[in-house]
Amino acid sequence: MKVSREQIAENRRRILEAAGRLFRARGFAAVTVAEVMREAGLTHDGFYGHFRSKGGLIAATLAALVVAPEPVVLSDDAAGYLGPVHRDNPAGGCPVAALVSETIRQPLEARAAMTEGLHRQIARLCNGAGTADSEAARQAAIGSWAAMVGAMIPVRMSDDPALSDDVLAQTRA
Repeated sequence: MKVSREQIAENRRRILEAAGRLFRARGFAAVTVAEVMREAGLTHDGFYGHFRSKGGLIAATLAALVVAPEPVVLSDDAAGYLGPVHRDNPAGGCPVAALVSETIRQPLEARAAMTEGLHRQIARLCNGAGTADSEAARQAAIGSWAAMVGAMIPVRMSDDPALSDDVLAQTRA
């Protein structure tokens, strides 16, 4: 039975969505291809019709995850990003904060996907920086993004809720 192009695209979307959730929740090494396919509601056999390897899946997942959403006001974006809802949901949150330390050790294709996402995120935040001075906007975007991602890593690691909340609040400030 021949599968339509639309169904192929839908299956690929489901695979990438499932892989994104699982990778952000547990990391690349702790997730198997079989688990991704099961989470996507597909059989393991169909995987190789979409990807050559798990490495290819990782790179495609990162490329799909790091698409910068619509422009925002930088301070509004920081407030949501640096909140307890985002902190407590790595599987549905920022792929950079969840996967940066693992992506460093991935092949260039995966690192390139994250780098492209970084470029897009900086451009997105520049537009929301609230200044007409393009250099000041870029400086604010890069500094803010680095602080936001940097803060998310230790607050997710910490077992001290008060400290975690304080780090989020101080970074927002």
